[in-house]
Amino acid sequence: MSSYLELTARERLARVFDHASFEEFLPPAARVVSPHLGQLDAPVAFDDGVAVGRARLDGTPVFVAAQEGGFMGGAVGEVHGAKLTGLLRRAIAERPAAVVLLLESGGVRLHEANAGLVAVSEVMRAVLDARAAGIPVIALVGGANGCFGGMGIVARCTNTVVMSEEGRLAMSGPEVIETANGVEEFDSRDRALVWRTTGGKHRYLLGDCQALVADDTDAFRAAAIAAVARYASASAELTLEALEREQAMLADRLERFGELSEPMEIWRALGIAKPEQVPMLDAQEFVELAAGARVGVN
Repeated sequence: MSSYLELTARERLARVFDHASFEEFLPPAARVVSPHLGQLDAPVAFDDGVAVGRARLDGTPVFVAAQEGGFMGGAVGEVHGAKLTGLLRRAIAERPAAVVLLLESGGVRLHEANAGLVAVSEVMRAVLDARAAGIPVIALVGGANGCFGGMGIVARCTNTVVMSEEGRLAMSGPEVIETANGVEEFDSRDRALVWRTTGGKHRYLLGDCQALVADDTDAFRAAAIAAVARYASASAELTLEALEREQAMLADRLERFGELSEPMEIWRALGIAKPEQVPMLDAQEFVELAAGARVGVN
């Protein structure tokens, strides 16, 4: 068993996809770096914190991207976002079987402010354009920095989200909520609360992710293979009906749980008799327990 959480972006690319199959677009040797960080005397990375390219997944050609959480927490700047957008646009032209995004990001890079915000919005549009063209986009979330801010929205724009319990997914990070609304609203130091609220198990129960796996590279690989295979026989095209179903799920979720403030109250409302046991279950035990209890399950 190899922990996905503990790997770097390039180590994940090497282990999730077929051996030596990753071919990078704009590698570090090209030295395409942020035009903004140097002006602020901030460190730069020659790949700007994201590796993009093509690879094979169980023999199937896919386009891939992996954010590096070790560089500014995977935060998105102008170049970082442009690489993701370019990858998705190239996918529409070359039509791989899928685009697989290994996401780990705290959101927009504050150093680049508006440029970063524009970059994330372009990534969102590119994801939806790829889906509209019938190319499935799959997100894997299991890094130590989670997937927050604009990249949290990007993840939810994809066809399928695969998470581990250790992965976290939300619009605003715990520290951001605490800073804006006070510790009474959300105590970012309460790690159990953070994971109950933003972690993979809660997101799986609410329908925000479609697969929950152990913190294991092979488990993420198997889930990605299964997702790609599923769209090989079913349409991945974005439709109005799919958007309406998503909207209905969100409306139902708000109506059912809008007055509840603690995730365990939501789990109990979903029919889990002993919600306090959920954090102690491994991924497979949890998925079995959650069968039939999830929001938005067809």
